[in-house]
Amino acid sequence: MRKLHLIILLMLVLGSLNCYSGECDSVASGLLGGRWGGALRLMPGRQVPLDQYSRQWIHGKNTFTVAAELTNTTVPADGDDYAADYGYPTLGLGVAYDFNHGITMHRYPSPSWGKAQEVDYHSVLGNALSLYVSFARPVVRSRHWEAAYVLRGGIGLNSHYYNNTDAIDNELIGSFATIYFGAALMVSWHITPEWAITGSMEYRHHSNGALYRPNKGENTVGPAVGIVYSPAYRDILDARTSGSSASHSAHRSPQAGTSRAAFPKYWFFDITAGLGGKTLLEDWQLTQFRTDPADPDYRTEHFRLHPAYSLQTAFMRRYARRWATGIGADLFYGSYYKRIRQLENTSGHADEAERVSPWSVGVALKHNAYYHRLSLNMSVGVYLFRQMGSSAKVIEKPYYERIGLHYTFPRLGGLHVGVSLNAHLTKADFTELVVGLPLRLR
Repeated sequence: MRKLHLIILLMLVLGSLNCYSGECDSVASGLLGGRWGGALRLMPGRQVPLDQYSRQWIHGKNTFTVAAELTNTTVPADGDDYAADYGYPTLGLGVAYDFNHGITMHRYPSPSWGKAQEVDYHSVLGNALSLYVSFARPVVRSRHWEAAYVLRGGIGLNSHYYNNTDAIDNELIGSFATIYFGAALMVSWHITPEWAITGSMEYRHHSNGALYRPNKGENTVGPAVGIVYSPAYRDILDARTSGSSASHSAHRSPQAGTSRAAFPKYWFFDITAGLGGKTLLEDWQLTQFRTDPADPDYRTEHFRLHPAYSLQTAFMRRYARRWATGIGADLFYGSYYKRIRQLENTSGHADEAERVSPWSVGVALKHNAYYHRLSLNMSVGVYLFRQMGSSAKVIEKPYYERIGLHYTFPRLGGLHVGVSLNAHLTKADFTELVVGLPLRLR
C-alpha cells in the first residue's frame, strides 16, 4: 500500500522535467526559462464533518498549517503555447506541515454503535507532513492585483493514525501514508511587481483512497495568508503592455509578429486498463460494530487489500490544446465479490448473495485537461449494471466519478500512464494504476 502511495507522488512530480530528443519539454516549461520564485503561507483551519455520522464523534476541530513552495512561472519570452493558453500559470513544489493536535474524536455510548464500547480517552489526529506539486492559474492580473485558482496534489505522511491501542476513535486517517489534495481561491496584492501579499480560502483533504481503513478522510477548510516572491510578474506585465503576442511569436518563428501556431483539432479513441485495490467498508463496519469485544477482530486495525480491475473506452474530441471531451463505456471487475457473498450469507441475506456479481458496467461523460505531457482526466458515469450486495445499495449511488493524473510518452505513440481514483459521490471506491493508448482518427 505504501509503495502505491509513493508511486502516486512520483507521478505527480514526474512531469516537472523531461528531456526528449535533446529538448527539455517540462510541465513547468520554464525550468530552463521562466522565473523562479517562492511562497510562504499560514493557514488556521477547521476540520469539517461532512455528514451527521461524523458530527457525532468529531469534537475538537482546530488545526494550523504552515506551507512553503518553490515556484516557477513561464513568461511570454519562453514561447510556450500551453502557458499562454493558461494565462502563464505558476507551478510549484511544496511542503506543508499540519498541526492537528486540536482535532479530537470520541464515541460516547449509543445504540447506533452496536457492540463498540466506549474507551476512557479521546483519540487525537496526528500531525501531517505533505509533499505536493501545485498549479496556480491566474484569472485576473493588473499592476497591483491578481486573482487565481490553485490546485495541489501529492502525498501526506501522518505521525499518528488509527489503531486500537490509543487512537481507536480516529476514523479519519487509517494509515501512515495518504493521498493529499488541495484547492484554493487566492487574491494577491503586489506591493512591488516582484513581492505580493496573498489571502486565500483553502480546502485540504487527506485520505487513503480506499486502500486501507478507516477512510473517512480529513477535510480542512480555512483562510490563509502568505507572502510571495515572483520575479516573473514584472515580465508578464511588461509583455502585455508591449504586445505579448509579438514577443511570443518572435520566439517561436523567424517571422516576428506572426501568430503562434494554431492547434490542430482531431478525434481519437482511447482505451485504458487499470489495476488497483480496495479494502471493504463492509469489513470495517463488521469489525467496528458487529463483532464481540472478546473477538480478536474486534475493532481491528488489519484489513485485506482486494485487487480491482477496470477497462475504460472513450471516443474523444481534442478541440483545443488544453481540452478534450467525449463519451465512453467503463467495465469493472471486483475480485472482492466472493467476500461480499460471504458477508451476505452470514448476515442472513442469501437471496442477495446469489445476485452478487464481480462485473459492473457503466457509461460516462469524459473530459481531459492537458498541460504539456500531464493531463487531468475526469469523468462522471452511470451504472448500467452493478450488483455488489445490500450494503452497496445503501452506501453507493447509481452513478460514479473518476479522476486521474496521467503522463504521456510521445515516443510510445502517446501511451499514457497514471493514477486514478473511482468514487461514489466523492467517497472513494478504489485507487488504481492505469495505462492507456489513444488512437488518433484521421
